Amino acid sequence: MEIHVLHRQGHGIKAIARKLGISKNTVRKYLHPPMEYPTYSQRPTRPCKLDPYKSYLLKRIEAAKPRWIPAVVLLREIKGQGYDGGITQLRSFIFPYKQLEIDPIVRFETAPGQQMQVDFTTIRKGKYPLKAFVATLGYSRASYVHFFDNERNESWLQGIKEAFYFFGGVPRELLFDNAKAIMIERDAYGEGQHRWHSQLLELAKDYGFSARVCRPYRAKTKGKVERFNGYLKGSFVTPLAASLKQSGLKLDVPTTNSYIGRWLHDIAHQRIHGTTGEKPQTRLDKERHQLLALPVESHQMESPLKSSPSSLIPFESIQHPLAIYDQLLELNL
Repeated sequence: MEIHVLHRQGHGIKAIARKLGISKNTVRKYLHPPMEYPTYSQRPTRPCKLDPYKSYLLKRIEAAKPRWIPAVVLLREIKGQGYDGGITQLRSFIFPYKQLEIDPIVRFETAPGQQMQVDFTTIRKGKYPLKAFVATLGYSRASYVHFFDNERNESWLQGIKEAFYFFGGVPRELLFDNAKAIMIERDAYGEGQHRWHSQLLELAKDYGFSARVCRPYRAKTKGKVERFNGYLKGSFVTPLAASLKQSGLKLDVPTTNSYIGRWLHDIAHQRIHGTTGEKPQTRLDKERHQLLALPVESHQMESPLKSSPSSLIPFESIQHPLAIYDQLLELNL
């Protein structure tokens, strides 16, 4: 390199040889042929703990499109298959395949037993719609979910009553958005005095809660339930739909309802919540003592749920061979 540099600076062969202390023939040798650079062989790729599971991960990502299965869910799945590595290399591997924008949600804190945020979220539209009724307690972030093929008034009321049973009590207020199935006319009798459906008012009277509504165009003030809606779709619906798709089956109302109870108890309520830093189940155990008692007659009516949040939602009419469900259970969804 020094020979070529000195030559480009205008030094002759004799001057270069004298300056570098080498022979003139050596200078000629390196000036006449093309300059040679050292070459290095490519370092062999080191085996990684994730290698045996990459094919599985790619199939899961493909089956979930256009939705996305979170890394923590995929980690849980491959750990069940024997993976003993961490989540960092998993995230690095799946990141190039991710095309998902996260919409920030505004959240605020409420006292134990104060508020339950209620919503319907659409999973699938079209000829065979799939919708999820979701109720989330403001303090504990514990949630109840029931799937329907509609969001009519009777579905809202059924979901609300079942949520009270699931949590074992009644919060002091329920926060809704501006759903027509719940509120007929906003500010009908003056600012903040809305015209609610009569069935909801009867339910509020029987159970002792107050109905509140979000400000117009500000449905995301229901930040806790909105955030859980995204978590529900990413961590439960999408993995289950991908598993069914890989088995040649479709997601339907009975199937989602048959799996949601175990997922709520074993996974959703046992995770460390990103905002509270605690498990929803731990905070629910505290919040339950601050909930209003269920009316006496409600304890006597038949309900699809027991009052304990650890109880699973009973299986509805299962429309696929039992062997298929056994295979899906092995995925640890």
